[in-house]
Amino acid sequence: MFNGKDILVTGGTGSFGKKFTEMVLKKYKPKRLIIFSRDELKQYEMAQEFNDPCMRYFIGDVRDKERLKVAMRGVDFVVHAAALKHVPIAEYNPIECIKTNVHGAENVINAAMETGVKKVIALSTDKAASPISLYGATKLASDKLFVAANNLVSDKETSFSVVRYGNVIGSRGSVVPYFAKLIKEGAKELPVTDERMTRFLITLEEGVEFVLKNFERMQGGEIFVPKIPSMKIVDLAKAMAPNLPIKIIGIRAGEKLHEVMCPADESHLTWEFEDHFVIEPTIKFSESKNFGKNALGEEGRKVPYGFEYSSDKNDWILSKEEFLKKIEKMGFKV
Repeated sequence: MFNGKDILVTGGTGSFGKKFTEMVLKKYKPKRLIIFSRDELKQYEMAQEFNDPCMRYFIGDVRDKERLKVAMRGVDFVVHAAALKHVPIAEYNPIECIKTNVHGAENVINAAMETGVKKVIALSTDKAASPISLYGATKLASDKLFVAANNLVSDKETSFSVVRYGNVIGSRGSVVPYFAKLIKEGAKELPVTDERMTRFLITLEEGVEFVLKNFERMQGGEIFVPKIPSMKIVDLAKAMAPNLPIKIIGIRAGEKLHEVMCPADESHLTWEFEDHFVIEPTIKFSESKNFGKNALGEEGRKVPYGFEYSSDKNDWILSKEEFLKKIEKMGFKV
């Protein structure tokens, strides 16, 4: 699907963008793979690692629609990964978060339609479902914008979908590298916000695979949610450092005790497939789309009314042994 095609990744120098680039270059032969981001140092460093002839490094900000339009000329597929993601920082800098996560989403949508991009997938987060943080609220607004964009395309070919998944194991700023750093520095204890706290966990590789697959599945307007394991954060800490005591420090600003990816209030819109869920749009102007059967012919079934996919009620709990295998495969030594 991606051989000979032009692909653009916003926020492409981040954790997802790097893994996406690595995996696409291994599996496909794109015509161009464009990394769109605002940090020239990160682009310079990434170019030392990924210097295939198809690579293009494009300085720009999703707040700048005109720059996006220039970057998207001739592009077939866009992955929108750019976002301000740090929950407490977003609480302290709400307008900046809105400018990137909401206005930036609008710019990506308009630039894609105006340049004739075929398919766009926007990356979302479990924090966008029933949000309590400013970050989560901006990502919910972004999700709504990308879903609704399918009603604006008229006779254009562009279609938009969303991929929503949980905390990425090992991504920058996440708990695993943070705990690994503390352990390496000889910490006497590990800080955990609440002993009851649970989170969905996914690896970068699994996240990229899910995004690539959904470019094939998508019809436009869906929110794709993978079936992934959950884990108690206190169990995660004990797995990484079984001999260190846990210090409970309290929930941070904008933080939830448990995460939700498919809210109960949207159960009437939710379909369950073998390895994922699909939340169909609230408002559809085209009745021709059957979200219970995707473009690959995979068929789903409606979930029961009131169904909620949350990290504390998840049937799939990651054991300490399974967790350690995952992080050791990623290069974390514990």
